[in-house]
Amino acid sequence: MITAALLGALFFAAAGYLGAIAGLWFAERIDPLPDSPKPGRAPVGALIAACSVIGAIVTTHGTQSQIVLIAVVCVALVAIWITDTMRGVVPDVFTLGPLGLILILAVWQHDWFTFVSAAIPFVPFAVAAMLSHGRGMGWGDVKMVALGGALLGAQTAVLVFAFACLAAVALNYLRGHRSGPIAFAPYLAAAIGLAIPLGILR
Repeated sequence: MITAALLGALFFAAAGYLGAIAGLWFAERIDPLPDSPKPGRAPVGALIAACSVIGAIVTTHGTQSQIVLIAVVCVALVAIWITDTMRGVVPDVFTLGPLGLILILAVWQHDWFTFVSAAIPFVPFAVAAMLSHGRGMGWGDVKMVALGGALLGAQTAVLVFAFACLAAVALNYLRGHRSGPIAFAPYLAAAIGLAIPLGILR
């Protein structure tokens, strides 16, 4: 079991590193939007370490299909964190790609509730994006919560995204950022990343 955990940690660290490379590659080729948050630096080392912890848990407690799927999601989450922090943009390939994979597997397994789970967090975030015209809530964030809903299940996703919203408001208030746009995707990525091992261990 220890060997499996170590191998899983290494495999997922590699996935996190791949996500970092992809995120940096996209960030260098994306122009920030006029109303994007102030560019920042992503904690790449910490993100890769977090992926390795997730990998150690998933490898020793999950199925083969879960291991592969969650590794793909980790690549996407790291890339999303980096692109949103640096450019204020969440590329569709990192949200719709993993989401499409999850939905294809759901169809294969006749698991139609996965579509409902994706839709439940998607709807309120989509309404917020429409009402704010993509400024208060970006469409990349909306697609991201659909991914989280499909992966985690509706109940868990709604709970962790509520905490992500509260954490975003509280931390930015403490930092003195009491107005203006913020990079929200890293909070969503952290929420999904924390919920994955908890769901596996349940």
